[in-house]
Amino acid sequence: MPIYEFECLKCSRRFEYLVRQIRGEVACPGCGGNDLRKLISSFAFKSRDSHGNITDSSSGCSGCTSNNCASCAK
Repeated sequence: MPIYEFECLKCSRRFEYLVRQIRGEVACPGCGGNDLRKLISSFAFKSRDSHGNITDSSSGCSGCTSNNCASCAK
């Protein structure tokens, strides 16, 4: 089940929502509004390099591990 991130256009609150059903309507937990914008969230993954070392990409964007490079959309 995917977790989506939303921003309420009424109160500007950001929140995550676990989608259990495709048809379920999402409402802001702060004000109850349903005028929401779905945000693009980053995701984390771990992999191994050619030497077997674990690499962690839990922050940043594609190709960096910082949160402030020019290609990050934050």
